[in-house]
Amino acid sequence: MNNSPDSTLPATIKAVTAATTPIRLLIAASGTGGHVFPAIAVAECLADYQIEWLGVPDRLESQLVAGRYPLHTVTAEGFQKRGLDSIRVAAKLIASIWQVRRLLQIGGFQGVFTTGGYIAAPAVLAARSLGLPVILHESNALPGKVTRFLGPWCSAIAIGFAAAATHLPNTKVICTGTPVRSQFQAGGTTDISDLALPDDALLIVVIGGSQGAVGINRLVRQCAPAWFDAGFWVVHLTGENDPDATHLQHPQYFALPFYNNMAGLLQRADLAISRSGAGTLTELAITHTPSILIPYPYAAEDHQTCNAAVFTKVGAAKLFQQHDLTPDGLTAEVLDLLGHEHSHTHPSERLQKMAQQASCLAVPDSAEQLAQLVRHWLNTG
Repeated sequence: MNNSPDSTLPATIKAVTAATTPIRLLIAASGTGGHVFPAIAVAECLADYQIEWLGVPDRLESQLVAGRYPLHTVTAEGFQKRGLDSIRVAAKLIASIWQVRRLLQIGGFQGVFTTGGYIAAPAVLAARSLGLPVILHESNALPGKVTRFLGPWCSAIAIGFAAAATHLPNTKVICTGTPVRSQFQAGGTTDISDLALPDDALLIVVIGGSQGAVGINRLVRQCAPAWFDAGFWVVHLTGENDPDATHLQHPQYFALPFYNNMAGLLQRADLAISRSGAGTLTELAITHTPSILIPYPYAAEDHQTCNAAVFTKVGAAKLFQQHDLTPDGLTAEVLDLLGHEHSHTHPSERLQKMAQQASCLAVPDSAEQLAQLVRHWLNTG
């Protein structure tokens, strides 16, 4: 005889209880803003779910997620190691799979959503070993190794760029775009008055990515005097790892390690000079910002070049490899794009065309699409 408390409840009360119990979802997203920010955007669209987070100790999620969602951590690493290091990584992977499997069982989770990266491996394998649905989002045009290897194990794969589908031939994919932070959604603040920019100033925004980009920073500082002479203003997001970040001083130049209101800054920008991580490109598309893209030369499998190619193919950006770019070349390219005779209120025809093409790549409701995909699989999976 079953003497559990639930066994004494009438069937109608059981049904109501089941219907009102929130669905429990584990989100696995770790490391960079490109992984964490899209996952947060999706989580915000699932306010009726009970969400907990899976990450790695001492990564960005410890700052952005802790306090908002219960955060669990496992020790996981990338798979680029060789020799004895590869054995150590494999051992950690096996241990983390069992940790996540136990977490899913004890927590009564009904599914997993992940934005890829090496945290996805134990999350996908643990969930599928329990028969739970897994929805994976891949933001890059060249999917990462984890996505390519474990894609067939997932219930659904959503991609940020349609070009990624060619690298996932045996997997059913859905192109949803990549979610952006809530500040980029309609109604987000666009106030950047703290920068005290003249209303008619032509503005160049330089973005190195979440870790900064010392190579781009040095190049920009060499180019900047010619841009100042042409009347341009520069907001330079140097990151926190540039020892020379304060070396250039000029009234038309703002050097900042980061800036909180990126949505407002990019909407105000006439041109961005940027790395080509998927998250940054998504924000450039949403804000319709023309760009010069300089991919990070050491990105895994050169995936940033693949991302940039999506934008250059439609005419939304110009692409330059860092080793090919000289100060004279970048100076001339910016002067050519912005021109001397144009003002912020009358952007050049080339910039207008680039902005229009960038807007064609934007998917403003990406987070809602992904949330709907999660609901479908967790309600029916």
